[in-house]
Amino acid sequence: MTKGQMSDRLEPGTVIRAALELLDEKGLDALSTRAVADRLGVRMNTVLWHVKTKARMLELMADAIVGEIPFDDLPTSPDLRAGELARRYRRALLAHRDGAALVVGTYAAEPHTLRFAETLVAALLDGGRSEREAAWGTWMISYFTLGLTQEQQAAEHRPVGDRLVNVVSKAAHPALHRVLDHLAPGSFDERFEFGLAAILAQR
Repeated sequence: MTKGQMSDRLEPGTVIRAALELLDEKGLDALSTRAVADRLGVRMNTVLWHVKTKARMLELMADAIVGEIPFDDLPTSPDLRAGELARRYRRALLAHRDGAALVVGTYAAEPHTLRFAETLVAALLDGGRSEREAAWGTWMISYFTLGLTQEQQAAEHRPVGDRLVNVVSKAAHPALHRVLDHLAPGSFDERFEFGLAAILAQR
């Protein structure tokens, strides 16, 4: 297929799929409209025709990641439903290299993102929370999930090893030293469940 034929058939969805493939292979730092164009074998202006700017491309990528969240077989209990939505959100982020870092840097008021937000807010409202509690609870769950997942994905590619063990001393940091075993990298699943339960317990 020639570049002209590729350009004629190119659609925004094709651009975003290529961008996500590039993200998974090389990470967020390597992502650019030019790199996506090279991957598709077209001119950069062709990619920009469909996504306008890199920032817009990242927004559409973030929405595509959230669009991978399934909404079938959710629990009927409101709090269990909210918790399961958060877990599925985290799994969607983890399915892509630097997925959380990409989503953190965007504000995608797009269909998939709005559907997820609508479903999570509805679960919190159904659980008896006020409008403010449901809105702010949704922010808390989103921020917590994004932050922890971003830390997890960064650790996968830039392991910190025993850095804390090497710098925290009992004399200089008695409180940190006391809980040092619980601050070590890893145990992300357990930390996620602990934090999610604490958020959902708020009324």
